Amino acid sequence: MNSTGIVEFSQKIANFLNYTLLGVPVYKLIAAFLILVFSIFLRKVFILVIVKTIQRFTRKTKTKVDDLLVDIFSKPLSFFIIGAGLFFSFLLLGIKEVIVYKILKTLFIFVLTWVLYNSIINFEKYIYEFASKFGKEVSQEFGSFLVKLCKISVIGLGILTILQEWGINVSAIIASLGIGGLAFALAAKDTIANLFGGLTVLIDKSMKVGDWIKIGDVEGIVESIGLRTSKIRTFEKSLITIPNQMLANQSLENFSRRNVRRIKMFIGLTYSTSREQMINILKDIREMLRKHPGIAQNELQMVYFRDFGSSSLDIFFYCFTNTANWEEYLRIREDVNLKIMEIVEKHGASFAFPSSSIYIEKLPDDLPKLLKMGWKEFK
Repeated sequence: MNSTGIVEFSQKIANFLNYTLLGVPVYKLIAAFLILVFSIFLRKVFILVIVKTIQRFTRKTKTKVDDLLVDIFSKPLSFFIIGAGLFFSFLLLGIKEVIVYKILKTLFIFVLTWVLYNSIINFEKYIYEFASKFGKEVSQEFGSFLVKLCKISVIGLGILTILQEWGINVSAIIASLGIGGLAFALAAKDTIANLFGGLTVLIDKSMKVGDWIKIGDVEGIVESIGLRTSKIRTFEKSLITIPNQMLANQSLENFSRRNVRRIKMFIGLTYSTSREQMINILKDIREMLRKHPGIAQNELQMVYFRDFGSSSLDIFFYCFTNTANWEEYLRIREDVNLKIMEIVEKHGASFAFPSSSIYIEKLPDDLPKLLKMGWKEFK
């Protein structure tokens, strides 16, 4: 090809490159395309070389935090490389600078939101560990609630920030959502009340799975604690589901939280019991309580001859066992009762039972005749 041909060929190429397509010279379109291709190549290099090298280094360290950080940032940063390529391509094509910078800011907000979202996923384990402080029985459900709340908050904040960047009135959107949210809140007020009631129970630690509780007319063992409802297994073995709103608004009696259990009763002796017998019985019962291994010695103990009852001499008996376990409590109480019986029998006294005495001031004169007639009829 002679010099004239080369000049003609160069002229054709120049004409082609200067040819405008949609108002943009072809050479700018080609350059923008090459920038985009180069950004894709850089992304591959970033993933296959830089990220892999860092991962090989972090695997050798003792801590797992650096591995989590690499996992958090690797994909968002690789996407940001593509975004940067698009930014410079648009800039080269002569698209309005304001729009280009809005696109760049949008990409940055998106990447930042992605990083925060990845952080929640990768550090989910630590969120569950934090939730376990409110009780291992509810850590799974409470942790799941916290994770979902964080994810929704991050995504919602990212979307609102992007909308604000593009000039959309976020305040008006929030205000309109507020009206709709009010209607939703009114429709779902019980669900929301149960949700906050569940959070109150979790934070206050007023009960845990396995506790024996009483709330209102419901008494039984706590089988599960949810964010909306809790389940109580009654002693009749029926399962009762209680909305957490009730748990938050009513007084809850937790029998499992006590470390002792009370024994309170009256011991009735017959009126034939002498003063000396009563003194000795009281003395021996008090001594028995002081030496009994099942009785809490640091709690109040009272054994007193209190009342002249209608059919008995009443001894007031009051003490506490050193256990709250029901079966162990019954075993101790049975042993105490047997020892009281032994003490009463040792001193020759007897337990009284409800009885009535009838006093007749004057008998009828014909009583023998009436008795005789009655005896004949009986025969």
